[in-house]
Amino acid sequence: MNLLPKSSKEFGSVDYWEKFFQQRGKKAFEWYGTYLELCEVLHKYIKPREKVLVIGCGNSELSEQLYDVGYQDIVNIDISEVVIKQMKERNAARRPQMSFLKMDMTQMEFPDASFQVVLDKGTLDAVLTDEEEKTLRQVDRMLAEVGRVLQGRETEWLFGMEDGRKQLAASAGFRRLITVALHRGQQYESMESIQAELSARVMELAPAGMPAQQQVPFLSVGGDLGERTVRHRDCSPLSGDYVIEDVQGDDRRYFRRLVFLSSRNVVQSEARLLTDVSHRAQKKRKKDRRKQRPAGTPEEPPAAPGQAIDKGYLCCEHHKAMVAGLALLRSPELLLETPLAVLVVGLGGGSLPLFVHDHFPKARVEAVEIDPCMLEVATRWFGFSQSDRMEVHIADGLDYIASLAEGEARPHYDVIMFDVDSKDPTLGMSCPPPAFVDQPFLQRVRRILTPEGVFILNLVCRDLGLKEAVLGGLKAVFPLLYVRRIEGEVNEILFCQLRPERPLATPELLEKARALEQALRKPGRGWDDTCVLSDMLQTVQLV
Repeated sequence: MNLLPKSSKEFGSVDYWEKFFQQRGKKAFEWYGTYLELCEVLHKYIKPREKVLVIGCGNSELSEQLYDVGYQDIVNIDISEVVIKQMKERNAARRPQMSFLKMDMTQMEFPDASFQVVLDKGTLDAVLTDEEEKTLRQVDRMLAEVGRVLQGRETEWLFGMEDGRKQLAASAGFRRLITVALHRGQQYESMESIQAELSARVMELAPAGMPAQQQVPFLSVGGDLGERTVRHRDCSPLSGDYVIEDVQGDDRRYFRRLVFLSSRNVVQSEARLLTDVSHRAQKKRKKDRRKQRPAGTPEEPPAAPGQAIDKGYLCCEHHKAMVAGLALLRSPELLLETPLAVLVVGLGGGSLPLFVHDHFPKARVEAVEIDPCMLEVATRWFGFSQSDRMEVHIADGLDYIASLAEGEARPHYDVIMFDVDSKDPTLGMSCPPPAFVDQPFLQRVRRILTPEGVFILNLVCRDLGLKEAVLGGLKAVFPLLYVRRIEGEVNEILFCQLRPERPLATPELLEKARALEQALRKPGRGWDDTCVLSDMLQTVQLV
């Protein structure tokens, strides 16, 4: 029985595949290798809990054998109705959690970021039968759909969009770049170990004529190497799966992080731990206590997770810059005795509102957080607590500010801070969501800001055109606008005020920052010596 097509173009035909699987029957057909030949690579890079999409599944046994060894969250799609019916019948009883769907991989019906893994064992070759423009457009559609349904940094604007990739290459100083995602669960002790694993593959992609001994530099955009201990895993109905982890930094100190697995390479919140004890030593003590404990005696409960947090240390440079922005208020040296009204939109681990609360003893701080799970995380794992001067409102920041601005007894804040991220990684702006810089909403922010107050915004925008539009919109509402770029980061801190006739020159601004820091460096306040507020404002410019 001849199943080969008359020409390679038939590989892209639905009719061909319908006839192929009708004639093939129930006997499996494996393209490019069996499960046994591929399992070593698959097990290394795919975790059993991850959601996997197999495109162009055919009647291969690959998905079935993955399922049988513990990978049970698998969705299979194929364009052939015949083979999908066969696979459903073959697996209905033995593998009830695995699904088979008739679907075109160039027009998939799944929501964005639905899968951690997409597997293709030959479907791309069936599509890429020649290099005609029509064929290449079909390949582009396929790869675009794969990128859309994948979770991870591959779908971010910087990596997933043409303008983003150009900007990445320009910032690295090279014309040709290969980007490799280091996923959670893959642990390497150093960049050298990554280099050793990838060097041979990288050289396979080298341009023709490149010298065999040419050194190819490896660059990293994150610090995910070294020791990491997951303390807690959970799922928020709003934010999805997340983990709390302790990570050893470059200085051998340990830091606690909150990471949403939908953006698993982005640290949502971070705090330094007071104790400098290695996790290996902690495990040894725990093992020793087990040996000493009589059989049947329950294990001692762990110490409260939040007690080890260094609340006087701000890990994020953009948080330090936002605190420095308080120097724009009148008489910064007197702020510790001033009953400031502060509104922070975006709680996260709570380090920013907690720092303001602890260092400005007369300030009343309100934080707005849309996700109630984040308040629990901040309280349990990051040492956050509410008080008569610290109140958290569980609400959408947009709705909460709108209700304040339109209310009869409208409150006025001396300081309003936005530190809220976007859930759409494909946008060129990841902080804040676009709705937070719309003109009507900015007018509402203006209405609840005191005449001498300051509105401070953390802006993360790689799309230069979009950034210019945001700055123009802010300038239209807040005539006095300063911008501060954070070295080595994409964050820009915007300081917005209502009195354009009173801009501060850089020397005056730095002097006010020094006066504020001197007031904050009182004995017993636990000031972090690495936080120099005047340094935070050195590069501030008027827009």
